[in-house]
Amino acid sequence: MSYPSEQLNKLSDLPVLTDVIDTNSPEIPTLTEVVAEESSAFPAENKEENKELTTLSDAQYQHLATHIAPQLESLLRAKLAPQFDALWQEAWRQAKLNLPELIQAHISTPPVPSPSAIIPPFLTAPDRIKSNTINMELTKSFEPQAIEARWYPIWESAGYFQAKLESDKPAYAIMLPPPNVTGTLHMGHAFQDTLMDALTRYHRMRGDNTLWQPGTDHAGIATQIVVERQLDAQKIKRHDLGREKFIERVWEWKEKSGSTITHQMRRLGASCDWSRERFTMDEGLSEAVTEVFVKLYEQGLIYRGKRLVNWDPVLGTAVSDLEVVAQEEDGFMWHIAYPLEAGVGALIVATTRPETLLGDVAVAVHPEDMRYQHLIGRRLQLPLCNRTIPIIADEYVDPAFGTGCVKITPAHDFNDYIVGQRHGLTPINIFTLDAKINEHAPGVYQGLDRFEARKQILSDLSAQNQLVDTKPHKLMVPRGDRSHAVIEPMLTDQWFVKMEGLAQRGLQAVADGEIKFVPENWTNTYNQWLTNIQDWCISRQLW
Repeated sequence: MSYPSEQLNKLSDLPVLTDVIDTNSPEIPTLTEVVAEESSAFPAENKEENKELTTLSDAQYQHLATHIAPQLESLLRAKLAPQFDALWQEAWRQAKLNLPELIQAHISTPPVPSPSAIIPPFLTAPDRIKSNTINMELTKSFEPQAIEARWYPIWESAGYFQAKLESDKPAYAIMLPPPNVTGTLHMGHAFQDTLMDALTRYHRMRGDNTLWQPGTDHAGIATQIVVERQLDAQKIKRHDLGREKFIERVWEWKEKSGSTITHQMRRLGASCDWSRERFTMDEGLSEAVTEVFVKLYEQGLIYRGKRLVNWDPVLGTAVSDLEVVAQEEDGFMWHIAYPLEAGVGALIVATTRPETLLGDVAVAVHPEDMRYQHLIGRRLQLPLCNRTIPIIADEYVDPAFGTGCVKITPAHDFNDYIVGQRHGLTPINIFTLDAKINEHAPGVYQGLDRFEARKQILSDLSAQNQLVDTKPHKLMVPRGDRSHAVIEPMLTDQWFVKMEGLAQRGLQAVADGEIKFVPENWTNTYNQWLTNIQDWCISRQLW
């Protein structure tokens, strides 16, 4: 419905609230003035007693406010009613004078089509008094920033996310896998947090005792790298500071950058119980970790032993498989002659890491490879070293790859380590923890960096006519995702989780149909992973 312009002009003459009320008028008391006036009537002795209330908790202040609010509302009504009553009567009188003409215009004027079945025609009239109306036009896309920034702090401060402890209700709890305290959220976090938030809100709305326990991880290696880079800029090494001073610098960095990731979770709308937020290095949590660690050890689920691990020689620590990135790089395949100890002839061994021959303990061939069957059990002279090694038969060897002869270095190759265990071979570790040649190798190579040793060994092999061939070769090089150094398989003393029993339970759950994969072909990947899984290294070296 549209209105004649003369009727709209009369309508525009109606006063608005800000026209008839002077909000700055001294006649209208403020809330502070009202409360002060009323409190002045309290007896002096009560004021002395009220001093004791300053030690109340936030929850107790909230409780008092709930009881005081109705009385304060009545008080304000009584104080403000006289000032507003006369103004209201005048505004209503003027509105009634124009009401008949507005009704007549509404009835006599033909309607115009409404652009919406939801919005009534009288809301679409052009030239409505724009200065006194709110723009109801919706944005083309949802813009949540202002809404979320306003409401989330209100929800959190009101305690809506806090866990309840009602004895007659079922309990439901989720432990947030703690993200790195110095990191930022990625898509994986967003995906898992959305699922956990949906489950938490569902159980909270059901009335369960619901807890989504938040926390952050100390991210030892990642934090150490950042702090060491800061020290490098000052030309300071962490060992120059000493352990205690270095740890102090790490804590300083944590305090400076540790809140980014939890702020991001709040922006996502995650309804964690932030009143219970913890950090993995908190004193209370450290005690809990120690207790659980001892229990797991007593149950035989964790143990300390010498096993092959991914070793980062730059960081000086063991790292997990997830922290190793395999990159395809250009390299070489070197063919080296291993002379027979007795008689004439040699086996040609192909390798991409000739420096590791210093730790060789055998050469393996496939048991059905006719080229070498007659040599199984005989011994070879290890090049550049004053010792001999056996020729063994193992199905691990691929006869079609290279020369069909594989050097076995259990202390520096994961597959060789397994072969060595099958044949009872003693590993020989030839590297220091910073990837230099150690005392178990010939003296001429001791102290050399592994890549310097490679050059020297190739030169010496060539001089002795034992370097048969060199071919360009594409190979996957394992590098640390933080240091980018070439990872060295290293035989070290570490703490491990025994995976055999855990893996069997996981395999059985899929076999019994308790867990199903979609699409189903991932079942084979899962089964293969758990069938071949090795004990999990859980220790790190940070100093």
